[in-house]
Amino acid sequence: MEINREMLVQSFREETEECLVQMEQLLLALETRPDDREMLSSLFRAVHTMKGNASLLEFNALAGFLHTVEDLLDLSRSHAAHLTHEGINILLQSVDAVREMAGRAVQGEENIPAGHLQLSTRLTEITAVFKNTEMPAAAETPASLFPDTTGVGVSKTPVQNLRVDVGKLDRMLNLTVEYAIGQGRLRRMLEEKQVSNAGGGELLQTQHELEALFLDLQELVMKIRMVPVGPTFHRFARSVRDTARKSGKLARMLIMGEDVEVDTTILEHIHDPLMHMIRNSVDHGLESPEVRRAAGKDPSGKIVLKAFHDSGSIVVEISDDGAGLDHERILLHARKQGIITEGVRLSESETHNLIFQPGFSTADTVSELSGRGVGLDVVRRNVNALSGVIQVASQKGQGTTFTIRLPLTLAIIDGFAVKVDTETYVIPLGSVQECLELPFEKHRSEEGGVINLRGEALPYVRLRDLFGSRGPAPAREKIIVVEYQGGRAGLAADELLGEQQAVIKPLGRLFQRISGVSGSTILGNGRVALILDVPALCREAVRRSGELVAQ
Repeated sequence: MEINREMLVQSFREETEECLVQMEQLLLALETRPDDREMLSSLFRAVHTMKGNASLLEFNALAGFLHTVEDLLDLSRSHAAHLTHEGINILLQSVDAVREMAGRAVQGEENIPAGHLQLSTRLTEITAVFKNTEMPAAAETPASLFPDTTGVGVSKTPVQNLRVDVGKLDRMLNLTVEYAIGQGRLRRMLEEKQVSNAGGGELLQTQHELEALFLDLQELVMKIRMVPVGPTFHRFARSVRDTARKSGKLARMLIMGEDVEVDTTILEHIHDPLMHMIRNSVDHGLESPEVRRAAGKDPSGKIVLKAFHDSGSIVVEISDDGAGLDHERILLHARKQGIITEGVRLSESETHNLIFQPGFSTADTVSELSGRGVGLDVVRRNVNALSGVIQVASQKGQGTTFTIRLPLTLAIIDGFAVKVDTETYVIPLGSVQECLELPFEKHRSEEGGVINLRGEALPYVRLRDLFGSRGPAPAREKIIVVEYQGGRAGLAADELLGEQQAVIKPLGRLFQRISGVSGSTILGNGRVALILDVPALCREAVRRSGELVAQ
């Protein structure tokens, strides 16, 4: 019986969070359409569902609080009460209260915090007023005073879902990988048999057919892990609204590409960086309503969150129509904080990248939202940890756009395999720009240096030196040109093996601190190959070339 209750509690936790997310979206949409009967009914049903689930598990305090919310919404959907801006604020506070109370309830804490009791009393008082008076006239507040959530609508398309533990999906993927390795070994054995035995041809043909079926199975396993970004993106609408209110600004949010799908692990890890960047866009990017009016802009700023696929990656753009980055202000604060020295001249791109420096902030005072210097550097670090890159573009007076490019999945990457001595290394294909031969005169260099690439200096580093390969170097080495955050560097290898998909295997605890390596994969022959950390290798190449120039 205890196991059954544990399963019920887990189901309650998941369904409650879904209902709360739906409530937030509906309440934000109701700010511009307060009399939408269908949305009011959906809002009531979400609260009624949570109340019923809480009662079933005997979370009586939570059920009682939800009952007060349900009473007010019941009056609203029957048009006995009109949801004003203040009423929506209180209901959004109720969402936060229910989220906290539900978390406490599943931990066995039934008592209601004093603040939530006051909120419950306030809801009861509002409901009593509406029951004893006629419906008040709608507040004559201009629609522009409310965030425009037309781009944050609630999906009305019914989708049948099945909750599956992500751990089980990971296990399925690992099994397909192990099976692929076994297939590769069997294929080589059959190819050898075909050479020595005329009867091996039929067996090899059957093996090829099985491999084709397996590829379909592997693709299906990968698709199961893919989820649309829409539900996650819609959750940020509340953050835009709340951040704008705290900053004394007006903001609306537009979502584009909500049907774009990405691996569930990527989506989970990108949530916090996106949340910070959206708050940053509202707090730092958008001007106050008065300043926007004076500049001939809409008093309500616009935040656009857009997702799309491009060249095997997912691209997420966060843009605002605010004042844009102030180059002089950025340089001033960078000098004050010792990030750059006086007299240093930077390009526009280099100036933009200063905002990602650790501890950097242009805020003159510390507030609840900004000024502590803990922000975009953490965002960049988190994006890099996902094998992604982040770039910024800005136009003064027009706005700023942050572009994040991420792999579709952290489980499988398209890689470019190279060989050094007897070892194979895999470079993420998205970082590879081109390949060329290392000039003959550079073979005398033991570690690396700089080569001339069509008139530009390209720092490079030898992989055989980095990883301590002891075998003899080949007569001619190859250079793989890789890109990182707008810069380029070269990686010298013995041999190019070409493109291949690599299933990422995490490194063991003993190997996680090895610089230049981000993971491992198992090759078709059963051997382990290391996946290279391109950003770390680029930094090492630049460092070594700088030391060479200094000498």
